[in-house]
Amino acid sequence: MFPAAGLGTRFLPATKAQPKEMLPLVDKPIIQYGIEEAAAAGIEDIVIVTGRGKNAIEDHFDVSVELETFLEARGKQDQAAEIRSISRSLAYVRQGEPLGLGHAVLTARPLVGDNAFAVILADDVIDATPGALAQMIEVFNEVDGPVLLVERVPREQISGYGVIAYEPVREGVYRVTDLVEKPKPEDAPSELAIIGRYVLTPDIFDALVEEAAAVRSGKVQGEIQLTNGLRRLLARRNVYACEIEGVRHDTGNKLGFLKAVVYFALKRPDLAGPLRAYLEAVVGGKEGPR
Repeated sequence: MFPAAGLGTRFLPATKAQPKEMLPLVDKPIIQYGIEEAAAAGIEDIVIVTGRGKNAIEDHFDVSVELETFLEARGKQDQAAEIRSISRSLAYVRQGEPLGLGHAVLTARPLVGDNAFAVILADDVIDATPGALAQMIEVFNEVDGPVLLVERVPREQISGYGVIAYEPVREGVYRVTDLVEKPKPEDAPSELAIIGRYVLTPDIFDALVEEAAAVRSGKVQGEIQLTNGLRRLLARRNVYACEIEGVRHDTGNKLGFLKAVVYFALKRPDLAGPLRAYLEAVVGGKEGPR
């Protein structure tokens, strides 16, 4: 499940007419990295929770016979094969109102049913081998319970995340004892912050329904948060976390996005040399703004 209904206001005006998820990291849109990660983990059924103005996502993953034919006619077989590999059969559901991540997950309940499922926040682009989601599924099969992906974050940045309190299970795997949404640095129970991957069991939906009722009644302020739903679920069953093994890029902010572009460009044999030379020239003051 990919929640993708946000307005992308941090990237205006670029996102005025295109979804934030379609901003390119080198030559692939942000969301394609997450889709490929899910496919590499063996996931076949993908749901994207969209909102108004997100048609470009559907178009990108749809079959493009005209483009494939055009490329093949000009002998560009490799490009045609790449375009063909992008096409996937995806399901889409519309989130009518931006009422929080928990609401986005709840919106997809009719399509998920009684199955375990993964949630990928496309903003978090993770370079890992095996992929981050594959790592989580391995832990899920081991502990037989929901698994959150966590990363150690400096205390001064912790207030931007959901944070776990925990008991160690083994190296890199923890049993969650509490979750706090965006705590002050001095109040954070740890430095392990929840990042954009979840492997969940279907009982999370009942917990989110309860959270939604609490929000509507005024007992809980703000949006329907997935972290709060997980906290309710924690009262009924064990929830686990696994620490990331890989490099995460938060492309939801401009600096993180720019770092990700440079990172993935430097992994490309056709771009790495010239780009590295240019960056060295900029740092040395030979090129770039003055």
